[in-house]
Amino acid sequence: MKAVLDTNVLISAIIATGTPHDVVVAGYTGTYQIVVSVPTLVELRETLHKYPERFGLTDDEIQTEVETLRYFAEFVAPDEEIDAVKPDPDDDKFLEAAVAGNVDYLVSGDRHLLDLDSFRGIEIVTPREFFELLNIDEDST
Repeated sequence: MKAVLDTNVLISAIIATGTPHDVVVAGYTGTYQIVVSVPTLVELRETLHKYPERFGLTDDEIQTEVETLRYFAEFVAPDEEIDAVKPDPDDDKFLEAAVAGNVDYLVSGDRHLLDLDSFRGIEIVTPREFFELLNIDEDST
């Protein structure tokens, strides 16, 4: 199983424990394959740097988080521009990565993406829904 995680899910996983964190750890341990594109990594790094008081991470900690994701994730280079998220076109980058990576799921907490429900056979689900799909016992993570 392969999935794209949007930036909000990745940031939530970095700064707190909980379902997004468990979802990322499951990807790191091989339960499924995380798929990312350069635009996702750029947005992740820029957002963490932009709000240091909010996230409480040093430059070195941000670099470590990005490098860890790069190590465990499959990289894709989207070659198709998608224009499907009319209320927030910036979210199209996640659909582009999902299509390029031929993933099964796009995991997001973003209502603009979730409202699509699915896109070209890719289900768009919340972190909680994805975690349940992975069939993981929460007490073991």
